[in-house]
Amino acid sequence: QVQLVESGGGLVQAGGSLRLSCVVSGSIFSTHVIGWYRQAPGKQRELVAHSSRAGTTNYVDSVTGRFTISRDNTKNTVYLQMNSLKPEDTAVYYCNVYPPRRNYWAQGTQVTVST
Repeated sequence: QVQLVESGGGLVQAGGSLRLSCVVSGSIFSTHVIGWYRQAPGKQRELVAHSSRAGTTNYVDSVTGRFTISRDNTKNTVYLQMNSLKPEDTAVYYCNVYPPRRNYWAQGTQVTVST
């Protein structure tokens, strides 16, 4: 059974940092690109970054240079290190395969950046 569980969100001041974790159960971790997505209030969900098992990464322009996605293949975990956070980064953050599959969406983790 495939399951992705996000954690690590919270409330942080602008300029601060958070690290999100996504634990992936099932075989997909070793065979799929894993991505982090986010959905801000009133907006569509968007891709933030994704990483292949080999370590190839891609980022949306708005987070390039501030966010880093990484994988620990021994723990089936994908991380999103977020630095220099801005109020516009406030959203619920999710992980999923890339491209995403509808039945893999979980509850996400809330990130709130205050001014």
